[in-house]
Amino acid sequence: MFNNVMMVCIGNICRSPMAEAILQHNRPELKVYSSGLGALSGKPADPSTMKILSEINIDFDHVAQQINSVLVKNADIILTMEDKHIQSIISQFPESRGKVHLIGKWQNNEQIPDPYKKDFEAFQESYRLINKGLKTWQEKLWD
Repeated sequence: MFNNVMMVCIGNICRSPMAEAILQHNRPELKVYSSGLGALSGKPADPSTMKILSEINIDFDHVAQQINSVLVKNADIILTMEDKHIQSIISQFPESRGKVHLIGKWQNNEQIPDPYKKDFEAFQESYRLINKGLKTWQEKLWD
């Protein structure tokens, strides 16, 4: 039913790869991938994202990619970090309406701020919010 999950943020090097890695680790039967609305295409995940993943024993390899119509079409559900991401995705890809949601939807539509170029604590806060949101999505859709 919801077997193909796409995570979206802006650059596809901080939040969405973190969310991708966490959900893929927790639910290996799913196909989880990520993209960015203004992706730093070809770039690896931010070192702080990789450090957090390493600290929670998730081995992850990532190369940033731009969101496109094929990725949107293949996704059963698209999870984003901020309301503005939902608006941008639906504006660019009207066919995505109804399958784009916030990771923090079940936490009163909690937004996950961009930690890019911020200190490690900002990445830890992103991890905390992403993990909390994904746990609820897992309970609702896959448990």
